[in-house]
Amino acid sequence: VQLQASGGGLVQAGGSLRLSCAASGVIFSINAMNWYRQAPGKQRVLVARITSGASTNYADSVKGRFTISRDNDKNTAYLQMNSLEPEDTAVYYCSAQIKSTRWSQRYLEVWGQGTQVTVSS
Repeated sequence: VQLQASGGGLVQAGGSLRLSCAASGVIFSINAMNWYRQAPGKQRVLVARITSGASTNYADSVKGRFTISRDNDKNTAYLQMNSLEPEDTAVYYCSAQIKSTRWSQRYLEVWGQGTQVTVSS
């Protein structure tokens, strides 16, 4: 199972980007899907989470600006980022809790590679 993150780039402050995180491989079910970010010299922090039932949680710093969603048919999560600020500059990582078979004992946390988001002032 692999996660492929995409959609990062360079944008001016106030602009928007949409990140995608696609899961591929042998997948029976996906529980929560998450977006984290890590700025230079800082720890990786959770930005947004969406459960299999579409409940969402956001870091306080992005509430009202970022929206997480998912397409279960495509095994893909999205992060719509609006009103971007220079403080949002970071490498963004996605993760997902995945079962490969119906007999799997537990969900495994799978990580994708990061995608760079740079917001210029």
